[in-house]
Amino acid sequence: MKILITGICGYVGSRLALRLREHLEDADISGVDNFSRRGAHVNIAALERAGIRWTHGDARLPQDLQALPEADWVIDCAANPSVLAGTAAGSATPEQLASHNLIGTLNVLEYCRRHRAGLILLSTSRVYSVDALCRLPLRETPTRFVLEDPLPAAVPGLSEHGIAESFSTEPPLSLYGATKRASEIMALEYAAAFGLPLWIDRCGVIAGPGQFGRADQGILSYWVYAAALDRPLRYIGFGGAGRQVRDFVLAEDIADLVIRQISDPAREAPRIVNVGGGAAGALSLQELTALAAEFLGKPLAVAPTGESRPYDVPFFITDSRAARSCWGWAPTRGAREIVELLCAWTTGNPDVVRQFFP
Repeated sequence: MKILITGICGYVGSRLALRLREHLEDADISGVDNFSRRGAHVNIAALERAGIRWTHGDARLPQDLQALPEADWVIDCAANPSVLAGTAAGSATPEQLASHNLIGTLNVLEYCRRHRAGLILLSTSRVYSVDALCRLPLRETPTRFVLEDPLPAAVPGLSEHGIAESFSTEPPLSLYGATKRASEIMALEYAAAFGLPLWIDRCGVIAGPGQFGRADQGILSYWVYAAALDRPLRYIGFGGAGRQVRDFVLAEDIADLVIRQISDPAREAPRIVNVGGGAAGALSLQELTALAAEFLGKPLAVAPTGESRPYDVPFFITDSRAARSCWGWAPTRGAREIVELLCAWTTGNPDVVRQFFP
């Protein structure tokens, strides 16, 4: 089996490649990366030690993909994952964002059509409606927002397990979320029109050792690194108390689902599934701060601010029951374990972390 990974030198792409090499020893694994993501160069050595080939190229350029060898499967990890991208607060223009996240995926789809390759599209929980998420029936506890119990009314895709695939995807989503939702739709159309194997995985917040996150992407790793290096931390919005909740999942756990999917392309299963840490993988910012302080062995000061940012939501926990029932998949680590892993890696690699927190 020949597997091509776009964005292979990024955090997610490299971890997927290494996990696939571990479990699919006979697979020919290669990839392409444009090195637009900070930290990508750090992952090259591990890929090369594992015998995984990489090429400098850009999915936004059709000629770069056309020059690549034929593959049986493509795993599309190339994207600008910032929820603020394309806005005044972001690091990219709307055109740049669409070029990375939509045009790049269209070029990947054309590669798949020409070579009759299957596609794993890594999507995001940011395809769900911001307005609908901000209207969730929530109450406050001292440390976090929680869903009302019992839930006062039926909301499609909402249960005590969190947000399922049938939850609203009505805009606004964020410009980032919109590009990923558009990519999902185009991938589904290509699969239907040309008979291509396709699985779409809507990932929750991905976190783990070696990820170089920012406040608008990879928040868990960003928070731990900033705490370890005594950088300022702020609770933004929602009363400035840090009660907003997200769930976290390891890239290696996502890879375990991908292995199942490429090994069984004809399975009768939904084309789109959520992939996240669920309730056991969820933390509020306040709870994250307490765990980081415990594992780093020092008190942490966090400044509250009433500032709000576009597209922030108070609560998101991934309902991954479809992935569990269809694929036998479940995350292997809970939130506390992920924070502990990340704190241990951070304290063991301070010089690497400082490269990205000058």
